[in-house]
Amino acid sequence: MRCPFCANDDTQVKDSRPTEDSTAIRRRRQCGSCGARFTTFERVQLREVTVVKAGPDGPETRREAFDRMKLERSIALACRKRGVSPERIDRLISGIQRQVETAGEAEIPSARIGEMVMDGLKQIDSVAYIRFASVYRDFSEARDFEEFASTVQEAAKE
Repeated sequence: MRCPFCANDDTQVKDSRPTEDSTAIRRRRQCGSCGARFTTFERVQLREVTVVKAGPDGPETRREAFDRMKLERSIALACRKRGVSPERIDRLISGIQRQVETAGEAEIPSARIGEMVMDGLKQIDSVAYIRFASVYRDFSEARDFEEFASTVQEAAKE
């Protein structure tokens, strides 16, 4: 593992333990050159999955590798200042990643991943759910927020 501080390839594992949900291994490492310490996480990757994204103007598509960090950033942004624990967010992300990798498909539409996130956030926090939906569904006016929020509120009453 390369040191993030000096880019030296000579690092040693000083401590290794599973994460709380046992979906990853947390490793404390130390650089042999500069002595800096840093943490890495090792996760199981069942298969390489490509995300298929629709182009902004129609049928053209883009393909890119599934990126857990991108998913983490978007969910963390939706949950920002909402009091949702990092462990809960990590469980949601791990669950979505597991669904994507075990689906048996080499390619998955980004829309399907977006729906998985929406389903998960709906169970965790309604404000985070609305925040994510506003970006995912491209709300352009305040009326879009009002309509969506009212459907969320009605569903919560049922």
